[in-house]
Amino acid sequence: MMEFIPLQKSHWPMVWHILAPEFRAGETYPQAMDISEGEARAYWMNPPVQSYVALKDGAVLGVFYLKPNQPALGAHVCNAGYAVSPEARGQGLGAEMCIWSQAEARRQGYLAMQYNLVVSTNTRAVALWQRQGFEIAGRLPKAFRHKRLGLVDAFVMYKEL
Repeated sequence: MMEFIPLQKSHWPMVWHILAPEFRAGETYPQAMDISEGEARAYWMNPPVQSYVALKDGAVLGVFYLKPNQPALGAHVCNAGYAVSPEARGQGLGAEMCIWSQAEARRQGYLAMQYNLVVSTNTRAVALWQRQGFEIAGRLPKAFRHKRLGLVDAFVMYKEL
């Protein structure tokens, strides 16, 4: 059974094992492909970010965060980011994390969730978010510098909670 709990310092080596290949691939996250482990840890573990892990039998299979999308007057909308370990891909964990994170966001008082930069070529993620009820609120032409494909479009995706 999958368990979702706050990310602890002791989880970080397993989380870095998931995140490092995502960043290095240059296909889904806007962070620098050569982001250091320390920079990534600071981003995922320091307020206002609240990060969580998906645990099964003590193994971290996924990680995600929630944070206010904007300060003050826009803080009722949260932003989220997700990553699944290579070993757990294609098994529905992304959907489980999305469902759980929406419930947690509602519990924290957020009224909506927004993904600011969903890379258009990441068709599995776009389809997953759409199945979860997110709409493409806008297309950002050539907003992502894809490692293999060059400049590609990105989507802003939004859902009221």
